Amino acid sequence: MKPTLFVLAAGMGSRYGGLKQLDGLGPNGETIMDYSIFDAIRGGFGKIVFVIRKDFEQDFRDKVLSKYEGHIPTELVFQAITDLPEGFTCPEERTKPWGTNHAVLMGKSVINEPFAVINADDFYGRDAFAVMGKWLSELPEGSEGKYSMVGFRVCNTLSENGTVARGVCAKNEAGMLTDVVERTEIMRVDGVISYKDENGEWQPVGEETPVSMNFWGFTPDYFNYSEAQFVDFLKENIDKPKAEFFIPLVVDTLINGGKATCEVLDTTAKWFGVTYAADRPGTVEKIQSLVDAGEYPNKLF
Repeated sequence: MKPTLFVLAAGMGSRYGGLKQLDGLGPNGETIMDYSIFDAIRGGFGKIVFVIRKDFEQDFRDKVLSKYEGHIPTELVFQAITDLPEGFTCPEERTKPWGTNHAVLMGKSVINEPFAVINADDFYGRDAFAVMGKWLSELPEGSEGKYSMVGFRVCNTLSENGTVARGVCAKNEAGMLTDVVERTEIMRVDGVISYKDENGEWQPVGEETPVSMNFWGFTPDYFNYSEAQFVDFLKENIDKPKAEFFIPLVVDTLINGGKATCEVLDTTAKWFGVTYAADRPGTVEKIQSLVDAGEYPNKLF
């Protein structure tokens, strides 16, 4: 069975200002998602599932899904802050979504095969999809607890216009992930790549340190583990309006608890995206250079 690509597209776009998932950046108005879907198709994925907010469903169907008809099957699922396990009620002061792994949980009802998770607004590149598609498609049928992630070098994932959030990773000699911690503020400070720790202090990190760009590969058992951990998370954080249930939190717990392994799929690819509005011109230029080099056709769909 071909793997599924699960696209996280429910983000508020607060730093960028608007629904950046629908922003046309390619020569014919292509979005970053269009390039991801194009790369996923040639990387061997068989279905695309998008998680979005219900309030822009029609816009999304009209501007995004309609393009993929005849190219690859697609499905929509929805994330809302009120989607909580039995026994929990969303506090009135909560306005922020519950985080990336909450978004992943929305796919449980429609994904029954190995799947990859990506952000809608990150340009990962052709090789990343080829590597992940191959890895997922070669898993033995019925595999459980076998996960992977595309590990980008942190020096290749920064924005010139502000901080970025990355899962800072460590791996063993076998290439297996041993630790991942979500750092929500990473940037160069006096020329040195650094992250802000829990005490608000900047800590240096090596240029080649692998980081998660939220390009994960999972077997379907991941949903059940996530549901159980979300209950534990809510018990601790239900009254913290900014607390988020991140994918690295769940993966780190599972690999250190001996319930799963996560292989780091190395890449030297350079990430780019639109974390900030000021990132847009450079991203448009980089996409055009890839089209000019023949990496992508002038019109994708």
